Amino acid sequence: MKYLNEYRDASVVKKLLSELGSIVTKPWMLMEVCGGQTHSLVKNGVLNMLPDKITMVHGPGCPVCVTPVSMIDQAVALSKRNDVLLCSFGDMVRVPGSSKSLMQARSEGGHLQIVYSPLDAVKLAADNPQKEVVFFAVGFETTAPANALAVLQAAKLGLSNFSILVSHVLVPPAMEAILDDRFNTIHGFLGAGHVCSVMGMQEYHPLAAKYKVPIVITGFEPVDLLQGILMAVRQLEAGNATLENQYARVVRETGNLEAQAVIQEVFEVADREWRGIGIIPQSGYKVREKYRQYDAEQKYTEGIAPSLPHADVGCIAGEILRGIKKPAQCPHFRKTCTPLNPLGAPMVSTEGACAAYYHFSQAYESAVSPI
Repeated sequence: MKYLNEYRDASVVKKLLSELGSIVTKPWMLMEVCGGQTHSLVKNGVLNMLPDKITMVHGPGCPVCVTPVSMIDQAVALSKRNDVLLCSFGDMVRVPGSSKSLMQARSEGGHLQIVYSPLDAVKLAADNPQKEVVFFAVGFETTAPANALAVLQAAKLGLSNFSILVSHVLVPPAMEAILDDRFNTIHGFLGAGHVCSVMGMQEYHPLAAKYKVPIVITGFEPVDLLQGILMAVRQLEAGNATLENQYARVVRETGNLEAQAVIQEVFEVADREWRGIGIIPQSGYKVREKYRQYDAEQKYTEGIAPSLPHADVGCIAGEILRGIKKPAQCPHFRKTCTPLNPLGAPMVSTEGACAAYYHFSQAYESAVSPI
């Protein structure tokens, strides 16, 4: 792929590591917010290259991992209805609910269709007017524009048999919740570059100022991540706490204004539950009243349980997502919890920290407690 090799250049990596080693004088703990960044750090061995004084911990930026049990249960209940075809991305189908996953529900006769775009679900609704089609709309700000467009497209086509089951969450409120946590030991953040490519950087300036922590918006390749870590450590060593943008080739201060307008048209900010963490005020989206007919939670008030907090049994996902523990510290890791038999979402998702540590054993062998 053009313009990719330079972000995996070993000579550049060595130079960044050398500079990092020469400036760090104190122990620093940094959190990469995004699960994609976690996988890149683990897969490429970056964690094992860092100076001993720098510890990376893994944040709640995996959309599959933070989708609460209650929403999985609602999706499972909808899939069991004979009049409903539930559509979902493939990464959601093995996530455990309180009793079963969507995949298990389908094996028992549930109606589940894996799609590659929410617009695929809109097309299914248009082609099958006798069937109610529900799309499981999960994710951070990055997937919100496409899901909002699906609603607008359904409205344009005049479809009455399409709706979305919304479990959208937002990054800045989650970062604030982590910083307010009494167990917090984070000195700085690597921000999620793809989220900021949509939403811009404005929401992060107040966080850096209020909590006096450096935040560096960072990409996903090894050079991106090392440069982001270096920028954060430079600030920490100098006693600074500002917002910086390592991912300037993609991220702009204002973000994508057209995408933001689409989001604002369809969604409004609301309280949301995060798996393993609980309810974070004003940390997600819900469908606006104007488009209520496309809100599955409003449309199917009977037959699905209300979205109430529900804990995973035996899973420490909440502690992992808050950066308090690492996957290898879970007593079930690699034993009763594996990708084929997951106790919680972080072992299922391709962005989950547990899955990253499971598949890339060197990082697993060297995992240590962040506190």
